Amino acid sequence: MATDLKQLSAALQDAFGGQIVNLDDSLGELTLMVRAQDMQAVLTRLRDDSRFDFEQLIDLCGVDYSTYGSDVSEGGAYFSDDASAPCVLRPYRFAAVYHLLSISNNLRLRVRVFAEDDAMPILPSVIEIWPCANWYEREAFDLYGIIFTSHPDLRRLLTDYGFIGNPFRKDFPLSGHVEMRYDAEQKRVIYQPVSIEPREVTPRIVREDSYGGMK
Repeated sequence: MATDLKQLSAALQDAFGGQIVNLDDSLGELTLMVRAQDMQAVLTRLRDDSRFDFEQLIDLCGVDYSTYGSDVSEGGAYFSDDASAPCVLRPYRFAAVYHLLSISNNLRLRVRVFAEDDAMPILPSVIEIWPCANWYEREAFDLYGIIFTSHPDLRRLLTDYGFIGNPFRKDFPLSGHVEMRYDAEQKRVIYQPVSIEPREVTPRIVREDSYGGMK
């Protein structure tokens, strides 16, 4: 039974060996990275193995790494100097991140899994491991377009059912594609193409002194 991060790290390396793509200890937290093909076996063992006892999934979120670590990211590059070049820590564009809690051991673990098709990101559902993943996976599907196979009811959760696109993707415009208004003649709310000019947010570190009329 692991009781601290050092013991947990050693136990993870002993249990999973070659299944580990990367194991990072930063800011007092462990992040385990595994391949999509191994994730269900790894996550199941993390729940059931007495050395880990991660009985609770406290969060699951999607991530779009398409511009992460680029020279326009405030704070500088983390993974790579070239944001367009895949690297061992960011081999694909989309990932799901699982935040696990072991109540009995008072430990937390982050698990990152990349979908290996940027055009159609697909990962297996973990509902059979942690039933609470149901709405988390629906949220990641809605906002990032990540498809979770074997999910019993994979529908949008936060946007309208007829919504087009995935609003948390880096290439989704800030103004969106459509806007809604009340039509007095039809006496209902209607959608129409967005009427405002597209906006681009320029990071503070590359703005000119006169950007936006500010001196």
